[in-house]
Amino acid sequence: MIAATRFSVLDRSRTRAGQDGAAALRDTVALAREVEALGYHRFWVSEHHGVPGVAGSAPTVLAAAVAAATSAIRVGTGGVMLPNHRPLVVAEQFGVLEALFPGRIDMGLGRSVGFTDGVRRALGVGADEADGFAGALTELLGWFTGGQRAYPGVRARPAEGLRVPPFLLATGEGAGIAARLGLPLVVGDLRGRAKAVAAIERYRAEFRPSAWAKEPYVVVAGTVAVAADERAAARLLVPEAWAMAYARTRGDFPPLEPAERIEAAPMSGRQRELYEAGLRGHVHGAEERVAEQLERAIAETGADEVLVTTSTYDRAALLDSHRRLARVAGLTGAAGAAA
Repeated sequence: MIAATRFSVLDRSRTRAGQDGAAALRDTVALAREVEALGYHRFWVSEHHGVPGVAGSAPTVLAAAVAAATSAIRVGTGGVMLPNHRPLVVAEQFGVLEALFPGRIDMGLGRSVGFTDGVRRALGVGADEADGFAGALTELLGWFTGGQRAYPGVRARPAEGLRVPPFLLATGEGAGIAARLGLPLVVGDLRGRAKAVAAIERYRAEFRPSAWAKEPYVVVAGTVAVAADERAAARLLVPEAWAMAYARTRGDFPPLEPAERIEAAPMSGRQRELYEAGLRGHVHGAEERVAEQLERAIAETGADEVLVTTSTYDRAALLDSHRRLARVAGLTGAAGAAA
């Protein structure tokens, strides 16, 4: 089952302790080259605004840098948050990307708005902006097909007539929108918990074929950490688990710290609780164990593709994890990279 499943990578351009945003962005571009050599199917970047530990704030700009630095891997966004942007501008940006890198660009789209009141005000959007997502998405797709009717005489150049595959990052109502519009669906729950499985089942049941996709296509995203043994793989999860615990107790999302520094640091009771929760529920372990977990997760979700979103401090260990996962998945290029 794993061999029939595509594997891809999403990188959020997380900063590391002692590193600035420019270094994090350069690391993202370098990682794209490395996972391309391993045979991964696509490489996506994300959109986060005003988050101290994340440098990826302009996904289409970063996607252009990634596409320019690679030659074959598909490049896209996971995703552009459509409520933050005018659909015409998004269409123009992806039209430029597709014109420059034909046949390699994906348009991953999400419904989220800024995560704080201050960020939302700075973006000029309200907390309820996502309520108009379906209409904005329909308009966006219309700029590519020439079918938008809201602005007579206006055409999106160079987007109109180009085919940039759209993917919808969503659960719940978003999965229903993806089904009605006939779009591929991305769900952020690799372990196949009940809510994610229900969203996927609804999506498949309600899917309507479209010019964008003739049948349902499900991408399931999540953390996958692979190392020589269980303990080493578990330690790859430590920096992100601590960052999330810190953010939820301090209101500030920090850069990634080394695992040994975190394990030696004092934590409040609440931080310890959140930190330990953050270590659970991920696919991790040595290669054989990860293969078993992935087989089960793919069977539970029926995923057509797995999008790996792992973040950790040790960049060499992260690349080794991707290399080991490529071997587990039987990706082209993995054997050569392991030599």
